[in-house]
Amino acid sequence: MSNGTSSPGERTALLSESRSFQGLSPHPQTEHGDHHHHPKDNRVWVQWPRTVMRLAWLTMVRDYVNVFLIFAPLGIIAGALHWDSTAVFVLNFLAIIPLASMLSFATEELAATMGQALGGLMNATFGNAVELIVSIIALKGNQIRVVQASMLGSILSNILLVLGCCFFVGGLRYSEQTFNSTVASTMSSLMAVASASLIIPATLYAVLSQSNQNAQANILILSHGTAIILLILYVMYLYFQLRSHAQLFEEANSDIENTTGAEEEGEERLLSPWAATVVLVIVTILVAICADYLVGSIDSLVQKTGMSKTFIGLVLIPIVGNAAEHVTAVVVAYKDKMDLAIGVAIGSSLQIALFVTPFLVVLGWVMNIEMTLHFQLFETVAFFISGLVVTLLIQDGKSNYLEGGMCLGMYLILALAFYIYPDGVGEGVGEGVGILSKLLN
Repeated sequence: MSNGTSSPGERTALLSESRSFQGLSPHPQTEHGDHHHHPKDNRVWVQWPRTVMRLAWLTMVRDYVNVFLIFAPLGIIAGALHWDSTAVFVLNFLAIIPLASMLSFATEELAATMGQALGGLMNATFGNAVELIVSIIALKGNQIRVVQASMLGSILSNILLVLGCCFFVGGLRYSEQTFNSTVASTMSSLMAVASASLIIPATLYAVLSQSNQNAQANILILSHGTAIILLILYVMYLYFQLRSHAQLFEEANSDIENTTGAEEEGEERLLSPWAATVVLVIVTILVAICADYLVGSIDSLVQKTGMSKTFIGLVLIPIVGNAAEHVTAVVVAYKDKMDLAIGVAIGSSLQIALFVTPFLVVLGWVMNIEMTLHFQLFETVAFFISGLVVTLLIQDGKSNYLEGGMCLGMYLILALAFYIYPDGVGEGVGEGVGILSKLLN
């Protein structure tokens, strides 16, 4: 160095050196009397905490929903100290909403570095992680009614509440919106198969209950076999979407990329793969803890408030797990990206129907818990009618606010019906089974 200046090569060397984590390696210094100052301290034990704090702050401030993160420690404390069951439920209910949002964000950050196939599989696997964690904990506690209700509730909230909000909000801004009818019809066909997988066990149980056959044992065999078949169909659907017929979904993806390309140009991912993995692990652990306390407080909450487990699992828990996805779908629908909105709404329902629910049946099989696909008659009929309504609405590839109002009205009717629907109805050979038997005969 001469005359206080440096050559371009020297400046480049210094710059690259200052960006690396070299610990005690030489770094730029400025003399101030009898001591020297470090313009940028590169020591690992200084740089790493600073980087972690910066990334944690950027991750938390990216979404307004993260304001509710304050309820995560409160919910855990409430559960650990055995506070009132209502307080435990409400605090952990509010805590899981931002945790679900962060889980979705970390999954997207990690999936973006894996390519289309692995990224799609990653999003599909973790897209309903909250519902899966809550259901596994409920299944472990032998809360089969809660598991079945939360699975059905997640499907209904996606295909009626979310899709209805998308159609309604988008219809207020545009007189008519269009989307890929081929993709929509493929999804609705798969939903029909999933609906049939619940109708068949219900009708078979009605027939067997009138004979001397062991109905529960036979339904268990049917459920295990059906669950395996549905998982195979789900793998086929993923391959269909991501590989063999990816061109059907490319039109929607290209539209999204064209509208957001200017915003994303030059923008880097916030989290590296390692950082996203760490966030994914930490948030998953927090969700599991909060879900454990949430499920554990349900029995006391039912006794205290009079609400049924069916209503809690079918209406309240799905709101927690799908809150982030609900907001995303409505926002993109307002921006006239209906293919993406339908992909979020119906795609999430397919993940629940073809992956999460069969997986829980197989997991119950492994854990020696009688988790079956035999839902109660009223729930099965509600699922079938909801799927039929959605299929009729999306088959033309167009939507408006009236169709959105129909979906929302249907969801409110079902929510009201399940609110007054008691837990003990239909578990045995009751009136519902008798009515179905008369219809079959």
